[in-house]
Amino acid sequence: MSNSVLCSSTEDLFEIAKQIIGSTKGVKTIAFRGNLGAGKTTLIGKICKYLGVTDYQGSPTFSIVNEYEIENNKGIFHFDCYRIKDEYEILDIGWEEYLASDKWVFIEWPEKVENLLPEHFLLVNIEVEEEIRRIEWKMF
Repeated sequence: MSNSVLCSSTEDLFEIAKQIIGSTKGVKTIAFRGNLGAGKTTLIGKICKYLGVTDYQGSPTFSIVNEYEIENNKGIFHFDCYRIKDEYEILDIGWEEYLASDKWVFIEWPEKVENLLPEHFLLVNIEVEEEIRRIEWKMF
């Protein structure tokens, strides 16, 4: 089953973030697809805020991964795989250990590492048409 919403304002994203987290059913890996400028990083920022992150730094385009702490010693790993040239590159930084952690894992540009995604994850797809974003998500 998939969910779908239309979004015309960044003001709506916090409520959408709550809906997305509410539909994870214990799965902590979320992959975000969308063209450049679609709003993946902005939506991840709203999800991080909803989960309690106070020091969100944006997309880790050059560092590839940012880590955020949230209460109860839980945390979030935010990956931006845009610059990944091949899957071996992400394996070299400990990809499997990140996925095996009990922390949230958010992945921008998951198509770059699709063979390395876990068996179960939530896929969020963002499509932009003029000023309206269609945000759809479903479990795999």
